Amino acid sequence: MLFHIKHASRFRYTRPVFCEPMTLRLRPREDASQRLLRHHIWVDPLPAGMTEYVDLDGHAAVQLWFDGLTSSLSVVVSSTVETLRTNPFDFLLPPDAVQLPLRYAGAVERGLAGYLSGGEPDPAVREAAAAVAGRSDGRTVPFLTELTRWIHARFEKLVRLEGSPLSPAETLAAGAGSCRDLAVLFNEMCRAVGLAARFVSGYHEREAPDGRRYLHAWSEVYLPGAGWRGFDPAEGLAVADRHVVLAAGVQPVSAAPTDGTFRGSGASSTLESQIVIRTGKREQGVGSMSVDAVGSTFTPLDTAPLDTAPLDTAPLNAAPLNATPIDAVA
Repeated sequence: MLFHIKHASRFRYTRPVFCEPMTLRLRPREDASQRLLRHHIWVDPLPAGMTEYVDLDGHAAVQLWFDGLTSSLSVVVSSTVETLRTNPFDFLLPPDAVQLPLRYAGAVERGLAGYLSGGEPDPAVREAAAAVAGRSDGRTVPFLTELTRWIHARFEKLVRLEGSPLSPAETLAAGAGSCRDLAVLFNEMCRAVGLAARFVSGYHEREAPDGRRYLHAWSEVYLPGAGWRGFDPAEGLAVADRHVVLAAGVQPVSAAPTDGTFRGSGASSTLESQIVIRTGKREQGVGSMSVDAVGSTFTPLDTAPLDTAPLDTAPLNAAPLNATPIDAVA
């Protein structure tokens, strides 16, 4: 499936502030499940500098830094991504990985240490995980599919735009949560039975019940012979070609699409964002080469809807700063 994505974010400050260095994890991941065809970033005000790097989980990240004071900071991203995995179960587990609790090989277990431990699980969370494992006859893949279905069926889905995820115990007790709350609960219940799990942020094909699109969160579990595989408890399904991954990490903060702070006496901030996604099949002539560019022109979100221009044109009428490519997407 082909995803054309435009994602615009604007931070507004109540008085001029100095922006500390900001990390962007807005470049869709490239791996066996998805291919990045085009990617552009525009930023206003113009950063004083930037660097691209690979983070701890292997994702491409960008750090920006700024000079001077500003009353707002805007980031616009346009990406075209082809998702490739139509069957989320196209793998074969080795015999010693079929039953729970899973025991990873020595070197693999050491590499997954952070994903296997989120601290001592709450007794209620551990008990719930054991119950799901019991209904699954202690088998690995049935446990994951049953856990995904159970959370989806049992918990009310909320849209909560701000704040850190609730703890697994809080979500379990409330019987409700946002997609990020449900992903954190899913991860903790996986770890309770020996499965390495991590938090994922990205986009999903489906709109929210209110007709808008928001950043989405789900989970990935590391399976021998299969690698990291996605499960979306908020949607109740195993992840195939209808999700686009931005970043993943042990903790939600490690997968945050933007991460930064500001300095300003008595200043506060608000965030407005807009996401537009169009999907379709790969068309003849969709190129495989593009460049990243940082630009400084930003059309106001409330006066220029993102869906008024073709998605393969410059987002929000922004113009690149110069013709020098930062990098190329192969």
